[in-house]
Amino acid sequence: MQLSDFNYHLPPELIAQRPLAERSQARLLVLADASLEDRQVSSLPDLLSPGDLLVVNDTRVVPARLFGQRPSGGKIQVMVERVLDAQRFLAQLAFSRAPKVGEVLTVEGAPVRVLAHDGAFFELTLEHTDETVLAFLERCGKLPLPPYIRHAPDADDAVRYQTVFASVPGAVAAPTASLHFDAALLKALDVRGVRRATVTLHVGAGTFQPVRVTDLREHRMHAESYEIPQSTRDAIDQTRRAGGKVVAVGTTVCRALESAADEDGLPRIEQRDTHLFITPGYRFRVVDRMLTNFHLPESTLLMLVSAFAGHTRIRSAYAHAIAQRYRFFSYGDAMLLSRTA
Repeated sequence: MQLSDFNYHLPPELIAQRPLAERSQARLLVLADASLEDRQVSSLPDLLSPGDLLVVNDTRVVPARLFGQRPSGGKIQVMVERVLDAQRFLAQLAFSRAPKVGEVLTVEGAPVRVLAHDGAFFELTLEHTDETVLAFLERCGKLPLPPYIRHAPDADDAVRYQTVFASVPGAVAAPTASLHFDAALLKALDVRGVRRATVTLHVGAGTFQPVRVTDLREHRMHAESYEIPQSTRDAIDQTRRAGGKVVAVGTTVCRALESAADEDGLPRIEQRDTHLFITPGYRFRVVDRMLTNFHLPESTLLMLVSAFAGHTRIRSAYAHAIAQRYRFFSYGDAMLLSRTA
């Protein structure tokens, strides 16, 4: 398929700039067979069955935006893509002239050396310190809201751009489908008999990078690190044996589970990077249903959900959502999809 197959026109006023007062009061568009049903996320327990398994992403967003200067005095902005180890990290830089490999920048008062440059990303390392990258970010960084959210991050964003599952620091963007869950919804799901399991996938800033090729076969997917624990594999196995459905909360969970899938439809217990690029024609092996937000035109996430629920069905659903004035993207509304592939 071509990039243009995943384009659509979105009125700018439908891009949600702030979250709703209550997380679970977001609207929910349910795709069931050939029908579309308008619900609320709070009705999710009615749409799932006892014995189904929700798999959520427990990554935590770190304050990944930094500011600094070059030896010449020129200003530079650093957007961390991912943490590589205790001292090294990958980042996108905004500058008037690209820094050279070996150059030492001053970032938030700390020396940071440029180790390598590959495409849009620079490999950087903290110099002359025992402080870890994560500790440095927590001390000096700013919350990295997506580029389509126009206000500066504030105290409300610091709370609402984290999920209730967030526990493992490392993401620079939120797994937004999980932003709809609150204590009341979790309690209702427990009462319904819907179980939960976790994976960790650290969402990188590359998730907002546009696809720059017309032929999708030429696209190079950004890497993201993930971990599948034994408890999650066991929970999926038990769910399958009991006839329940595996419900991925978000594209990040779907990508992690499918990256780790074996031929029996179970995820391997592993911790590694994924470059998996899911487009229509992909055969899903683990995930049966998916809760997901609405995604940007021509994005890899829109391609993933089109592969999952069918390209024509997704186009129809997006047209319906726009006509019904749903709220789009990170702070927006959600969809509940069933697998067709």
